[in-house]
Amino acid sequence: MADAILVLNAGSSSIKFSLFASRGDELAPILRGQVEGLATRSRFVARSPEGAIVAQRNWTEPGLDHAGALEHIVAFLAAERGDYELVSVGHRVVHGGLEFSAPVAVTAQVIEALERLVQLAPLHQPHSLSGMRYLLQRHPRLAQVACFDTAFHRGNPDLAQRFALPAELHEAGVRRYGFHGLSYEFIASALASRDRRASTGRCVVLHLGNGASMCALAEGQSIASTMGFSPLDGLPMGTRCGALDPGVMLYLMAQRGLDARAIEQLVYRESGLLGVSGISSDMRTLEQSADPRAALAIDLFVYRIRRELGSLVAALGGLDALVFTGGIGENSAAIRARVVRDAAWLGVELDATANEAGAERISTESSRVSAWKLATDEELMIARHTRDRIALLLPGVR
Repeated sequence: MADAILVLNAGSSSIKFSLFASRGDELAPILRGQVEGLATRSRFVARSPEGAIVAQRNWTEPGLDHAGALEHIVAFLAAERGDYELVSVGHRVVHGGLEFSAPVAVTAQVIEALERLVQLAPLHQPHSLSGMRYLLQRHPRLAQVACFDTAFHRGNPDLAQRFALPAELHEAGVRRYGFHGLSYEFIASALASRDRRASTGRCVVLHLGNGASMCALAEGQSIASTMGFSPLDGLPMGTRCGALDPGVMLYLMAQRGLDARAIEQLVYRESGLLGVSGISSDMRTLEQSADPRAALAIDLFVYRIRRELGSLVAALGGLDALVFTGGIGENSAAIRARVVRDAAWLGVELDATANEAGAERISTESSRVSAWKLATDEELMIARHTRDRIALLLPGVR
């Protein structure tokens, strides 16, 4: 019987899960699924690795809360009685702050430390922590590991982490952290089998989705990212504003009378593609719309990518490869084409046929800078970290 690792990714209205069997050095996917529509009309679905639905269930309003959703997932896995035993759970945690630069076993003390970072990632952090607390209380023998989106960037040069603020604030933790690190770490590992020059050279990875950022990799290590102190910085996102002059915040407080909670609502939930277009936060909807506001939102998204790309290439001192990943990066051939064509000055040449066909390599063979579309797998990265951390704590568990 194989040991199994459950990976949880808790958001504000859903819990995504993946189950992996650990056999020696291999991690094989068993199931993936989610409970969505929490606190409204909840829906559970579980799929096989091939995508076939193996179980589903719906709840009418008020639906499940996060604890109820997690309990249903655990009960479902126990009832499956497959050829595996659930031994550990890996959690995606958005912010690890200064204290957590590597995966860590979950304890009450770890949860307490992470609660102090909730304000830095209010859309995700509270729900990750609620899952940890619930499992500690209801399933205390189940080993848990917290894996951080910030950890991959903790080795950034000191200059890349600094704001031009008093040193005391920097030492207190007011600095650039970077996010989407689990995705970037997976892509860095995947590049080695595709393009040795890219994996050992200078690469910019674009994680484009409802949350969007870019990362500069040198020899597979993060040296700079578009996100900073919180997941708000950098590119416009589905509902997040991206880079914003701090003076705008002062104006909103002084002239518009907005308090911290109202500003949080504005910049996290009402801005980005949704705010600019007034139509949707979903790139697919915008691409299908004839409304000029949709075109404006897309144009701004692509323009900001062009600006940030120039900045990251400058930090790297040149460029060997571009990699697209994330929901938009993996699925929007139009966005990839626009970004690559904007980057022609860097020596990248688009293979339009390969791009439209969804091939992994989307640049021509003669292109000086290669361009790729690679599927990320943050869940597999979390499962790897969880397996390795548990092996250190419990040497008999593989």
